[in-house]
Amino acid sequence: MATNVKVEVQRRYGQHARSVTLQQAPGCCGPTGAAAAPCCDPVSADLYSADEAGQLPTEAMLASLGCGNPTALAELHPGEVVLDLGSGGGIDVLLSARRVGPTGKAYGLDMTDEMLALAEANRRKSGLTNVEFLRGEIEHIPLPDASVDVIISNCVINLSADKDRVLREAHRVLKPGGRLAVSDIVTRGEIPGEIRRSVELWVGCIAGALDEQDYLAKLHAAGFADASIEPTRVYRVDQAREFLSAQGIDVDATAPLVDEKFFSGFIRAVKR
Repeated sequence: MATNVKVEVQRRYGQHARSVTLQQAPGCCGPTGAAAAPCCDPVSADLYSADEAGQLPTEAMLASLGCGNPTALAELHPGEVVLDLGSGGGIDVLLSARRVGPTGKAYGLDMTDEMLALAEANRRKSGLTNVEFLRGEIEHIPLPDASVDVIISNCVINLSADKDRVLREAHRVLKPGGRLAVSDIVTRGEIPGEIRRSVELWVGCIAGALDEQDYLAKLHAAGFADASIEPTRVYRVDQAREFLSAQGIDVDATAPLVDEKFFSGFIRAVKR
């Protein structure tokens, strides 16, 4: 991961974790408080059901910065080993642990100390014993070859500056027949560079979203089979009108160029 991207990701996610610990209302694209919230509401809002929220500590819900709900879409079975890349406050790890049951295991991997501390606190509050949080980078997964049944991730792979390495590592640690089932920000079609950068600031804060065809090609190059991308939430420019206008962008002129070209996608692939 390029140093400046890694440092910025750690700064933002560390700040977010501290805000949750202090019981403030964090926003992912700026300082805490209501002024920051509109940037991520269309991305992170309403991803988990009331039933799922009821199974988790409040802090796990507050810490979520995802763009999807991979645990709802992934087929998890009792006894399986699950790894969440970029696990943050632990929301998807805790939900996965309940799905795989006491004979299974759910790992969370994160590089931000504040998030790991928050996740560990959430694990203790949950009472789950089949959970383990690991410190490390998603480009260098600290687990043995062929040790995991399912890899999930929630809007994190797009933040890596070396996505090819992430996907190769995911392929390495999966068992034969293991599944990749991740949510991520994806783009569709050509988007002018300056406009793309401004929209990315809104959609994913510091997103490095791949075009869907590039994503599929990288999965194939990493050794995966049966790769597919299913849009789960498509973003409209009107949702970011205020934010983009503040960047000096003519929203009405921009809309035809980028409308519905950024979306949250559920990415599936298999290790043969």
